[in-house]
Amino acid sequence: MIITHKLSKRDCLSHQIWPAIEKGWKDEDKPIHFFWGLGGNNVRELAEVKEKNEEWWFVDVGYLTQQITRYPSPKIHDYDKTYFRICKGNMHTKAGAVGTGQRLNVLRNQGIDVEFKGWYTGEVKHILLCPSSPTVTYHINGMSQEQWIETVTKDIRQYSQREIKVRNKPRPHNEFWNTDIKDSLIDCHCLVTNMSLSAIDAVLNKVPIITHTSNVASPVASHDLKFIEKPLRPGRKTMEEWLKFVADNQFTIKEMETGVAYNMLRAQNG
Repeated sequence: MIITHKLSKRDCLSHQIWPAIEKGWKDEDKPIHFFWGLGGNNVRELAEVKEKNEEWWFVDVGYLTQQITRYPSPKIHDYDKTYFRICKGNMHTKAGAVGTGQRLNVLRNQGIDVEFKGWYTGEVKHILLCPSSPTVTYHINGMSQEQWIETVTKDIRQYSQREIKVRNKPRPHNEFWNTDIKDSLIDCHCLVTNMSLSAIDAVLNKVPIITHTSNVASPVASHDLKFIEKPLRPGRKTMEEWLKFVADNQFTIKEMETGVAYNMLRAQNG
């Protein structure tokens, strides 16, 4: 039984995605829940699903994708180049088989930036903190976004005296609106985040990362702030294998509707 947890907001992208999931996901003799983000009643309903030990999947924007317009209303500009992640029992996908690279090559052919460019080798200066949204931060870390920034800053100071900058998610009327994270990554020594997809922006722009262990970029990241001065810098082969894996775990709405997503994810996750 497929259960898509509806959100009341009329322009939410889930209203386009749930019909595709309901059509392309094979019905099974058990409840299978799908959540879009943590808005509405999703936090409470997700807790109930976990308590019942029922299968659930988390759906949200993709990892390597053409960006959507978020405000004032969400808008997909090119359905063939817009991908969404579908993660079993987690907010991110972080484990599974590495495919052939065919889907990664599709992204390259679509003009989506998926190229590992190496790591900065010259002088680097600051550390960039990129917290997840307040809702996600509380869900994952059990604290407010401000507390996370304060705690991480204090912990970093045990190991480094570099300048620390903070970049929150761009939102209308905050200082990061209409800015590009690539500008914040220039001369950046390391990016630190919990669950933010800014980790992907960083490693594709020569900056090593420290993340929560549940972040999709966890396999190519350090996880302890004691490594802030010498964060993990994986080699080109490791990065290419990780990018192949990431590309295999995001799908267009059409791929959800036609069963491509179901077949690939069942093969990966059972």
